[in-house]
Amino acid sequence: MFENEEKTNIETLGEFGLINHLTRQFELKHKNTLKGVGDDTAVIDFEGKKTLVTTDLLLEGIHFDLAYTPFKHLGYKAIQVNLSDIYAMNGTATQVTVSIGLSSKFTLEAVEELYEGIYLACDKYKVDLVGGDTSSSKQGLVISVTALGYADEKDIVYRNGAQEGDLIVVSGDLGGAYVGLQLLEREKLIYLENPNIQPDLEGKDYIIERQLKPESRRDIVQLLKDQGVKPTSMIDISDGLASELLHLCEQSNKGCNLYEEKIPIDPMTYETARQFNLDPTVCALSGGEDYELLFTVKQADYEKLKNLVDISFIGYITEASAGRNLVTKTGTVHQLTAQGWNAFKSK
Repeated sequence: MFENEEKTNIETLGEFGLINHLTRQFELKHKNTLKGVGDDTAVIDFEGKKTLVTTDLLLEGIHFDLAYTPFKHLGYKAIQVNLSDIYAMNGTATQVTVSIGLSSKFTLEAVEELYEGIYLACDKYKVDLVGGDTSSSKQGLVISVTALGYADEKDIVYRNGAQEGDLIVVSGDLGGAYVGLQLLEREKLIYLENPNIQPDLEGKDYIIERQLKPESRRDIVQLLKDQGVKPTSMIDISDGLASELLHLCEQSNKGCNLYEEKIPIDPMTYETARQFNLDPTVCALSGGEDYELLFTVKQADYEKLKNLVDISFIGYITEASAGRNLVTKTGTVHQLTAQGWNAFKSK
């Protein structure tokens, strides 16, 4: 995509030269993208569909650590984080804007790597890059992505639609991203103590990728449509299973029973968590950044979904007065609590 052989100071391009350099190879994929990068605004025609818009801010030192996060992976992840929100509405993602703040420590080649990842995500998920902004930053790297999409009104799924008796369902497996982060943090500390020691990540590719290069679950949205199933409520898992399930219950004014033994955890996640003296269930409940879809369906839809390998039934919705409960593997009932990511919590 980019073929520079030497390090280039970004000042030599200027703001508009940089934008043109980074975006000129992005081709428009959607006929409703009438105008992308290059004018005062993008122009998008959704032809009567309901428009979906979401945005996320990623800050160096808060949301990512460049000590172990490759720029290419970071660009890819920045797009996935936003697309996941569109899919959580049962919608179709079609466009993104990307804004970045850069300090003087970053070369053009570093920013090119970031955009290589952005390009890969946009190409794989068939979304158009239609705009953004660039600015200098005194706080390191800042990335802000806005994603746009659409859905027919009848297809949109909100968080507040869960009904008593609905089944609680989750895609994929949970906890891997958090355990992968613990592994990366450990290797960073070892390196800082002795730079001659190489990182020991052998055999841990899956959980490392879950942290550095997550995949939003567009496929699950299509799978549900193919099976003729519309969830009654849905949310993506960015802050941990417990936090997201409580969001669904709170906004639907319902309770729940979540069964520990039903929570899907990959064997590598389980084994590595134990190596860190962590409870794998806690990693799944509170770790976050898995970007799987958590949703509820009517009991009548069970037969349509029960044999799908990437779908797990993990509990059911109750009336609000029954409480929001975690049923452990031993049958003990505990109140479900959220200990996931809080952006403003004091450290």
